[in-house]
Amino acid sequence: MKLEFKNIVWKEGDDYVAQCLNIDVSSFGKSKEEALKNLNEAIELYMEDASIDDLNNIESPEIIYSQIEHA
Repeated sequence: MKLEFKNIVWKEGDDYVAQCLNIDVSSFGKSKEEALKNLNEAIELYMEDASIDDLNNIESPEIIYSQIEHA
């Protein structure tokens, strides 16, 4: 069975961080490609012990920017 996951990637310092939106799993790498490859491996390991019922159904992710005042 093929499962589809929605992921995000961003640069943090010298590394890239990749995070899965459907489950609480993330990874990192020196490039976007490496971060996503490492994330896919982490997702596969997570799913070995998880159920499909554990997945969050993410339909249309959207980046929303917000600002707060911080002292």
